[in-house]
Amino acid sequence: MAGDRDVNPLMVVAAQAGDRRALDHLVTAYLPLVYTIVRRALGDRAEVDDVVQETMLRALRELRALRAPESFRPWLATIATRQISTHLHRRQADAQRTVPLDEVTDLYDADPESRALTNVELSGHRRQAVHASQWLDPDDQQLLALWWLETTGQLTRTELAAALGTSVAHAAVRVQRMRHQLDLSRSLVVALEAHPRCGRLTAAVEDWDGVPSPLWRKRILRHVRSCPLCTRAAASGRTIRYPFR
Repeated sequence: MAGDRDVNPLMVVAAQAGDRRALDHLVTAYLPLVYTIVRRALGDRAEVDDVVQETMLRALRELRALRAPESFRPWLATIATRQISTHLHRRQADAQRTVPLDEVTDLYDADPESRALTNVELSGHRRQAVHASQWLDPDDQQLLALWWLETTGQLTRTELAAALGTSVAHAAVRVQRMRHQLDLSRSLVVALEAHPRCGRLTAAVEDWDGVPSPLWRKRILRHVRSCPLCTRAAASGRTIRYPFR
């Protein structure tokens, strides 16, 4: 995605002035970046297209207000992360409402055929990492999406910090905390996916609806820390390697 770095600030200025060709060029150059940010945060979900569209429409509406054309890239990333945050918080609120059990997607107790298809699609580190990321808080999920781009050279740490609206030093602290939470979530996923699974853990999640949430993350991690069997399973599970694609 190196091509979008070649966009001249003058192109942004022209787009702000209403030049249709310049505007089309910006959209074409930066749409892949927005898709990458959103897809990393939301996964392969139907909502990705909607959030990308909301991001681009908002960017077009607010383009004239951008005072530093050379900052277009982190500015656009900031808009994308805010739209992701809004979407994730809305989804989390919806998940906390009571829903019929037959509408719940359980990643860990799905029927064998569905699980086999999932494992073919998302194998090894990627599958484990995707499952772990779903246990992160919304703010950490959007930070993870930006950090993935940084680890693959598509964003600099300065651009990541700008997208978060914070200093480079504070961004480093946030990334470190997010990675710690991701590692904790990995241990949770390993324990849930262990075969055979710990009997005490199975009993502990008997009332769980299969939807990752802060409450169940806390409960499951409390069990994992206190259970020698689950602790060994988490320790023996593969460590997440970065980046995972």
